[in-house]
Amino acid sequence: MTSLSTDPVATCLRDLTPPVTSFASDNHSGAHPSVMAAVAAANVGPAAAYGGDAWTARCEAAFAELFDRPVAVALTFGGTGANVVALHTLCGRDSSIICTTDAHIALDEAGAPEHITGAQLLGYQWDGHGKLTPEHVHDAAARFDRVHIQDVVDIRNVVSVTQATEVGTVYSPDELAAVCEAAHRYQMAVHVDGARLANALVAWGYGAGQLGDACQRLAECGVDVIAFGGTKAGLLGAEAVVFPDPALAGPVAQRRKQATQTSSKMRFLAAQFLAALSAGAILDWSTNANRTAQSLASTVVATPGAALAYPTDANAVFATLPRAAISALEGWTPFHTWDPARDLVRFVTAWDTTDADIEALAAGIRIACAAALDEG
Repeated sequence: MTSLSTDPVATCLRDLTPPVTSFASDNHSGAHPSVMAAVAAANVGPAAAYGGDAWTARCEAAFAELFDRPVAVALTFGGTGANVVALHTLCGRDSSIICTTDAHIALDEAGAPEHITGAQLLGYQWDGHGKLTPEHVHDAAARFDRVHIQDVVDIRNVVSVTQATEVGTVYSPDELAAVCEAAHRYQMAVHVDGARLANALVAWGYGAGQLGDACQRLAECGVDVIAFGGTKAGLLGAEAVVFPDPALAGPVAQRRKQATQTSSKMRFLAAQFLAALSAGAILDWSTNANRTAQSLASTVVATPGAALAYPTDANAVFATLPRAAISALEGWTPFHTWDPARDLVRFVTAWDTTDADIEALAAGIRIACAAALDEG
C-alpha cells in the first residue's frame, strides 16, 4: 500500500481508519478455522499416498451424495490446475474451446489451457453481463465447417462458462441450461469454471442446508464437468474437478498427473473439502461474502459520483468512481482498479468480511467521492 500524498482529495482519508480486511480479492483471505482444524486432524499418523487414503474416499463419497448420483472427482491444488485438468480430460489437440474474450482461462492462466490441451480458445465478446449465450454457441458451431477453425470429426469441442462470471454476475439455472442445450446439440461438452461456484449457488437462493439441492440443480442444467472452487471460498488451497457423468472422466487421473496437479498427500486436500461440504458449510461462508457485497453495493448506489457497473449477483462489486477518488482510495486500502480507462474498480468480499469492514470502506468511498466532486 502506498503512503497518502498531500493531494487535497487523498488527504481527506488521512484520519479515517481503513478496513481490516483486503477488498482486492477473496484470495487475500485466510482459510476458515474449521478447514485448518481439519487439516491438523488429518496430519495425525500415516496415510496412503496419491489419493489412496480414507479422507479422499470419504470426500469422493460426499460429492456423490451431494449430487445424488455416481460422480468422478479429481482434487487439485488450484483453480488453473482444475480448469486445465477438466478441459484436457474432455478435449485435446484439434479441439476448440468456446469462452468469453475475458474468461479466466483466456486472460489469467498464462495460456495454460492451450499449452497443455493443445486446443484453440475461441473468445466471444460477452452479452453485457459477462455471459456466453446460446447464440455464441450457434455461431461457433457454424464456423466449424471452415478450414481456418480447428475442428476434426470425432474430436470433442468444449463450451466453457465462468460461474460466477468475471464481472460478478451469475448465470441463472435457466441461462446455464440453455447454453448446455445449445452445446449438446452440436455434441460439445460444457465446462464450468467454478472458482466462485459457491457464491453463485448462494445467488441461486440456496443456503447451507441445501448444498445437495444446489449441486443436483447444477447437474440438471446439463454441465459435463465442474471446476468446483474451494480456495476463494475459505479453503487453504484445494479445488475439485467433478464429472456428474463418470463416463466422461476417462483419462482424468493421467491428465491430472500431466498437469502436475496430483498431490502425493491427497488427504490434506480431501480434508479441506470434507470440512467445507459438511452441513453445507461452504454455502454458509459464501452467504456472508454475498451479503456483505450487497451491503457495499447499496453504498455505491447511494453515493453521488459513484455507480454500479454491473449487477452485484455474487461477492464482487464493480463500480465506477471519480478518478481522484480512486487515486485517494488506492493509497488507503487494497482493492483492484479493474479498468483505469473507464474508472472501473472491483471490490471483492469474502467469508471473513465483517460488517465493520464494510462500514469502514463505505465511509471511505463516500468521503473520497465527495472530495473528488468538490475538487472537480
